[in-house]
Amino acid sequence: MRDPLRDLVVEDIECFVIPLAAIRDFAIAGGTVARAGASHPRVLVKIGAGGVCGWGEATPTPAWTYETTETIAATIVNHLAPALRGRPAWDIDGAHRAFDRAINPGYTIGAPLAKAALDLALHDLVGRALGVPVGELWGQRRLRRIPLSWIVSGADPETSAAETAEGLRAGYRAFKIKVGLGALDLDVARVAAVRSAAPGVPIWVDANQGYTLEQAVRLARRLEPLEVDLLEQPLRANDPLGLARLRARSDIPIAVDESLVHPSDLATFVRLEALDVAVSKVQRSAGLYLARRLCALAQDCGIGLAGSGLTDSDLGLAASLHLFSAFGIDRPADLNGRQFVVSHYATGTTVEVRDGTALVPTGPGLGVEVDEDVVRALAVDPFGDPHGPAPLDPRTAP
Repeated sequence: MRDPLRDLVVEDIECFVIPLAAIRDFAIAGGTVARAGASHPRVLVKIGAGGVCGWGEATPTPAWTYETTETIAATIVNHLAPALRGRPAWDIDGAHRAFDRAINPGYTIGAPLAKAALDLALHDLVGRALGVPVGELWGQRRLRRIPLSWIVSGADPETSAAETAEGLRAGYRAFKIKVGLGALDLDVARVAAVRSAAPGVPIWVDANQGYTLEQAVRLARRLEPLEVDLLEQPLRANDPLGLARLRARSDIPIAVDESLVHPSDLATFVRLEALDVAVSKVQRSAGLYLARRLCALAQDCGIGLAGSGLTDSDLGLAASLHLFSAFGIDRPADLNGRQFVVSHYATGTTVEVRDGTALVPTGPGLGVEVDEDVVRALAVDPFGDPHGPAPLDPRTAP
């Protein structure tokens, strides 16, 4: 019997920057993520091998991490793609070792968002070559649908209550509130407004590193009467000892996101007793390969898991759904891409979201059909010339 993976050697890699228009404003403690009507770019990659292709995505979010549209595109074209070409497409472990030789991990993973785009494309390609979705490729699918949370980032209690009402009308029954945007009193008032508008539903508060230890302790104590389920990343990512001290003084479980880039980061935080819940985020961990390892380690250590994303478009959304399904993460996930952008390139089969619940894709690979003609029509020069060449091809890079 012919091995369908034997001839899958990476041949072609193309990188596209496509601007997606934001549907609504979105702000976090680090700054503005999106403004309604403004461009919100995505970096897509297409990998071809043996007549099969796979697609992946990176979501530049300078308000959240150091990678920008320009650095992601340049890293893929000039460093990661040359390291990947000629390798077996199925050898995703080997691909990550090649990535780490091309971009040194340093203190933690180097260029995780850029690496994630290629990792997702490889998973998509291998799944398509075998005709199975990613979950079946892993032999791991526990859930068929994932509940989602609605993001609230309004600057005042009135706006926060209105955003909560909008989410309820859309069928959502869980809310994630961005805090650290202003004064602590205002943040507490905003959370109280959400709780008043949505009594009895899960509420997840995310500070995106916006507080000092003492501020976070005061915040946690004031949020306790509001029945907040999780307090996420209130302190700097590189402050595990501060998070351990906070956890000892907070009755609200402490979730950690930005701190957990590599599975070894999670091991450190577990040893220091610095978290109750690990947040799984595909792009933050350089793709599905390491994100799976992180989730498995968390469960083996008895640490809770929560799912999150980077306002991904549909490729990233699908990847996260496969991951969360594989590990049975049924806590409402912060996969908010549909709330803020439209994935214009997904003109065929894609993720179905209904009444605040996303169905785990069942098509081959990631389960999202990409219209390449739309991608090429939308693509722009990542370095600022809207009339420059559309696709970035590593074979012609300087």
